[in-house]
Order: sequence, then C-alpha cells, then structure tokens
Amino acid sequence: MPVIAPWPVVQSPSGRDRGDADDAMSAGTTVDHLTETYRAHYRSLLGLAALLLDDTASCEDVVQEAFIRVHSARKRVREPEKTLAYLRQTVVNLSRSALRRRILGLRLLSKPMPDMASAEEGAYELLERDQLKAALRTLQRRQREVLVLRYFADMTEAQVAETLGISIGSVKAYGSRGIAALRVAMEAPA
Repeated sequence: MPVIAPWPVVQSPSGRDRGDADDAMSAGTTVDHLTETYRAHYRSLLGLAALLLDDTASCEDVVQEAFIRVHSARKRVREPEKTLAYLRQTVVNLSRSALRRRILGLRLLSKPMPDMASAEEGAYELLERDQLKAALRTLQRRQREVLVLRYFADMTEAQVAETLGISIGSVKAYGSRGIAALRVAMEAPA
C-alpha cells in the first residue's frame, strides 16, 4: 500500500522552516496525521468507492486522488477529526465525477453499425439471386410478368390485372402456377 511521502522541509529566508509554519497554521492536519489516516482508513475508503464504482482500478484511483487533494488542501482542514470526513466526501465526489465521465462517454460513442452480412452470406445471396433470375426466365411469359409485377414491383392483384389487361382471377392463376414452377426450378440441383 503506497504511503504519502511528507513534503521536504524548506528553510524560509527568515530561518524558520516553512513546514513548521504550515503545521502551526493547520494544527492537526500535518502530513504525519494524513499519513496515519491513510494507513488506518485506506481500506474503508476503498470500500466506499467500491459501492459507487464497479472496478477495482477506478476505486483505487479515486481513493488515491482523494488523498492527494486533501493533502494539497490540508491547510483548510483546521480540526484533525474532520480529515476523514473530508476524505470521505472527496471520495464520493470523485466517484460521481468518474460515473458522469463514463455516462458521457457512452452517449458520445458512435452507434454500432447494423448487422452486416459476411462476405460468404453476400456471395450466397448473389448465387441465389442469379438462380432465381435463371428460374424466372424458364417460366411462361405471363407467369413471369405476374410474379415480377406482384412481388418485385409490389403491386396489388388489381393493379397487376389492370396493367396486363387481364382479370384478377387470371392474375391469381398465373401467380400460383408461376410460384409452383419457381419452387421446382429452385429445388432442382444446379
């Protein structure tokens, strides 16, 4: 478990240690106190992050970042007993931010392409289409006309009858005979 290293002691021009001035200014929130808080409460803060996030790496990152932020703002924590409360609140806030970034990332992801046919499926469809065209050429002219207008041009039986100048009964008869002939032609080995 990593330990937050104390800041090096630097002498100010007046001869006093700047670390002493910081410690006096923020009684109880020294680096040593924060280090002890880290040792004592790291696992509980990790558990708190785990309740909000789903993966261990993110939880560890959030807890580490919380300690870094509280360490850099330790002058504002005047009462040592509030250090843990500040850490908990920072863990919660950082977890929320991580979740917001994830949600935003999911919204910005491009939508997946619709299921595309594989090259083999495309080749098979071409073969089937060629086989269908060949089978259509073997039909009688009227049967072929009725099937093409009815199923490829998507016309109703009445529209096909009007277009070809025949009765609706004839359209039905030519259509059913044409489909039966297509079945036989399509099932025959090539």
